[in-house]
Amino acid sequence: MFPNNGTLRVGTRGSALALRQTERVVELLNQHFPDLICDVQVVSTAGDRDKQTSLQILGGQGIFAKELQLALTTGEIDMAVHSVKDLTSILPPGLKLGAILEREDPRDVIISNRGRLEELPAGSTIGTSSRRRIALIKRLRPDLEIADLRGNIDTRIRKATEGPLDAAVIAAAGVDRMGWTDSVTQHLSIQEFVPAPGQGALGIEVRDDNHRVLELLEQLNEPQTAMCVEAERAFLRAVGGGCTSPIGAHARIEGDVATLTGMLATENLEHMCIDTINCKPFELADRAHLMAAGMLEELSMEVRHR
Repeated sequence: MFPNNGTLRVGTRGSALALRQTERVVELLNQHFPDLICDVQVVSTAGDRDKQTSLQILGGQGIFAKELQLALTTGEIDMAVHSVKDLTSILPPGLKLGAILEREDPRDVIISNRGRLEELPAGSTIGTSSRRRIALIKRLRPDLEIADLRGNIDTRIRKATEGPLDAAVIAAAGVDRMGWTDSVTQHLSIQEFVPAPGQGALGIEVRDDNHRVLELLEQLNEPQTAMCVEAERAFLRAVGGGCTSPIGAHARIEGDVATLTGMLATENLEHMCIDTINCKPFELADRAHLMAAGMLEELSMEVRHR
């Protein structure tokens, strides 16, 4: 059952957070398959090599995943561990998500020594490289200055707490995985500050013909999280966006009720829609497409009538 004579080649980015996430995946695999040997292989990505250039200039879509996907396609690795929010809405031919782990906290957080988002003095500088976050900040606090913020999570936290920034917006899951939850000033509401599609979830990408690895990963897949993440990614595909577009989506299931919240802004960030619907869990993907179509039409009408 095990590939490569009992050794599984696991690809990952080289950042401290990516390595921590991969360690967790390896731990879970070894819990289910104690005799499996996991060989963690660090693959350098464009987004990690250049931590200064804006994501928009670098090209955005897939800059943290392309090299890992190439290593998968060429057979250099057997699987790649990703933060799902870093993946493009459509994966390269021949690749698929073999498992999505149980989601951690999907929210964004404020890191600051100057208070919560609503408490920051007018003119304060808040850092983020995400156009989604920029659009949401402009909606809630148009009086703040926004600075492009790249780098590893420790660098971003340090710049928000020690300067030159007054605050930063970061994904809660990354902070939690690094054990730095004490640095969080505020957890932002999902309804007001809609997360990126897939935020908080780890996905394991594999070749779609690698049946031995796919069989192993069945033990790690969390069906409810996978259903929610697929709905969020369906929304992303339906609006035609990538990982730098001002798009948010979050789905959750409680009992037999699913809730889907979507957010879409125009590329110039001047118009935005946020909506929430309830449905049956099996309706999530279809409702995500309908929500996307409605938001695209609403934004189009706003732009035409401006």
